[in-house]
Amino acid sequence: MLTINPNNIPTAKLHAYLLSAIAPRPIALASTIDANGNPNLSPFSFFNVFSANPPILIFSPARRVRNNTIKHTLENVLETKEVVINVVNHAIVQQMSLSSTEYAKDINEFDKAGFTMLKSDVVLPFRVAESPVQFECRVNDIISLGKDGGAGNLVICEVIKLHIHTAVLDENDAIDQKKLDLVSRAGGSFYSRAKLGFFEIPKPISTLGIGVDAIPNEIKNSTILTGNNLGLLGNVEALPNKNDVNKFCEENPQFVGINSTKKHIFAKEFLEKNDVLSAWKVLLIN
Repeated sequence: MLTINPNNIPTAKLHAYLLSAIAPRPIALASTIDANGNPNLSPFSFFNVFSANPPILIFSPARRVRNNTIKHTLENVLETKEVVINVVNHAIVQQMSLSSTEYAKDINEFDKAGFTMLKSDVVLPFRVAESPVQFECRVNDIISLGKDGGAGNLVICEVIKLHIHTAVLDENDAIDQKKLDLVSRAGGSFYSRAKLGFFEIPKPISTLGIGVDAIPNEIKNSTILTGNNLGLLGNVEALPNKNDVNKFCEENPQFVGINSTKKHIFAKEFLEKNDVLSAWKVLLIN
């Protein structure tokens, strides 16, 4: 048996052990807003429910291990004391992953991830329209657990209104777990789909993905490509250039001259095999 004293290993290594051993963890897709009204969206898997009366959810935006900085979400809840926690199901998992990219503070992750901002009833932060369950919360307290990289900050949220899509309810207005189809987080690049088990999503690129907002409307408004498909397409640093597309056409003449619908169908097939660059090359064929 490997026995470890947490004080004797680097924080990054301890962090990896903790994330892999304590899993799967539910995901809070936290929507916040800063004092100037700029929206922010970011997922957190240090999250759970802790009380029903009052209804309390807690998530923890930890200080970054690599440079001991704090996330925009923490800055915002310190300023405004409000948050919307949106649950994550399989239908939005790729978009959720893209929203975790560390864009600049003035960048709207709703736009980058291709999510729809839905006005909340009570709090200022927006809801994620595509999330099946959304909790409008007042932040009752924020407890700092340390000042070094990796230290958590417990954001204690009281639910003051919740919204549930009727599509995930049964005939008694109870949540049907199979319809809800939740996704949770594990170690490394692993996630778990509640009804099917583990799968992998490559971590968003260390540079910045172009985002769903940069995808041409003809592709973004496709009736064939899903939100998850668009999330994958938006997580590339740059589009293939014309030479790359021409070379792809020479090697795959069967794609030349196909119409828009067929391009989207073939692109979807590539995306289902996680071949994002080939999907883009098909979509960019003139």
